[in-house]
Amino acid sequence: MAQTTTSTPAAGGIDLNIGKTLLEGRAFFALVAIVITFSFLSPVYFSVSNFLTMSSHVAIFGLLAIGMLLVILNGGIDLSVGSTLGLSGVVAGYLMQGVEIPTSGVILYPPVWAVVVLTIALGAFVGAVNGVLIAFFRVPAFVATLGMLYVARGVALLMTNGLTYNNLGGTEALGNTGFDWLGFNRIASVPIGVIVLAVVALIIGLVLMRTAFGRWLYASGGNERAAELSGVPTRGVKVSVYVLSGVCAAIAGLVLSSQLTSAGPTAGTTYELTAIAAVVIGGAALTGGRGNVRGTMLGAFVIGFLSDGLVIIGVSAYWQTVFTGAVIVLAVLLNSLQYGRSGR
Repeated sequence: MAQTTTSTPAAGGIDLNIGKTLLEGRAFFALVAIVITFSFLSPVYFSVSNFLTMSSHVAIFGLLAIGMLLVILNGGIDLSVGSTLGLSGVVAGYLMQGVEIPTSGVILYPPVWAVVVLTIALGAFVGAVNGVLIAFFRVPAFVATLGMLYVARGVALLMTNGLTYNNLGGTEALGNTGFDWLGFNRIASVPIGVIVLAVVALIIGLVLMRTAFGRWLYASGGNERAAELSGVPTRGVKVSVYVLSGVCAAIAGLVLSSQLTSAGPTAGTTYELTAIAAVVIGGAALTGGRGNVRGTMLGAFVIGFLSDGLVIIGVSAYWQTVFTGAVIVLAVLLNSLQYGRSGR
């Protein structure tokens, strides 16, 4: 048992396990196959500008998937990330509309940086509630996060009365708020959202590879009881991964709202399933303890490039769902067969 908990964390973000390398290789070749296929089917698909545009869409799924990866590495699941994304966007939109001080009639318009900080703090709070329920009250992760899915979505609907906050980038009266900076600005032609995804992926990858927390996470996901007996603070690790998942969802909500310059209470519906799919396609084990950021990013790009490619060639939205679902089922099947052979 000691060998299991030692070898897996040592791999960290660069897992040298042959089974995982094969799974990541399949995700990579699937991505290459998608690019080649759609390049033949549409002359506009294979271009730098289109790839950058598709990558900005992938950034949303990628951020959610990174948070989901941490939870799955711990042997859990987070079904609330899509609703957290939607609630985060709504809160950001609410704050950008101005906050009226009771009894004074004065409306305060917080600066964009304050909106970003408060929204990320909200995501951390939602994740902390999930983590505490699961780690200290022993509520099953599926039940706790499913409940939070409905709570977060309900709060978003109550705040907006089912409506959408529009013109978050600015109005004639207020001028440019700067909120659309994340969605529309670019650095060296690369969308800011993609840069945000790269930074988050790099940070989390380094955490998994180079820190004690990363080793604890792999150990507790591989065998929680053995890790606890070895001195790993398993409850603290569990709460932390849900907090980080909530933070990633909030950042994704900010990026999406900035891209749309609007925020609606239904944003992010079913995105939690896409995030789980990206993690699985990237080679992570749903039983915990195996997976890395590199594979998860490949999985996110597979789903994003496939979805956008189907849109570009004019495939019906109904068939898009069928094709995407088939890819997910195939990935899970290959994942199960591979880990089954490796004895996991």
